[in-house]
Amino acid sequence: MTKLLEIAVEKISKLPGTEQDEIAKIILDEIKDEKVWYNKFRNSQNELSVLADEALKEFNDGKTRPEEL
Repeated sequence: MTKLLEIAVEKISKLPGTEQDEIAKIILDEIKDEKVWYNKFRNSQNELSVLADEALKEFNDGKTRPEEL
C-alpha cells in the first residue's frame, strides 16, 4: 500500500461508519468503472487502428478540410 493510501485509510477510519461505507462505495465503483473502460479500450484497438488508417487516407486523398471556426 502506498503512503498516500495509508494516510487516506487512516483518516477514513476515524469517520463514522456510514461515511466510511459511502467512501468505500465510491472507491469500489471507481475501480469497477476503470476496469470497464480498460476493457472497452483494450478490445477496440483494432477498430481504432482501422478508423485512423481510413482518416489518414482521406486526408492524403484531399477529402478532408480544416474545421472552420
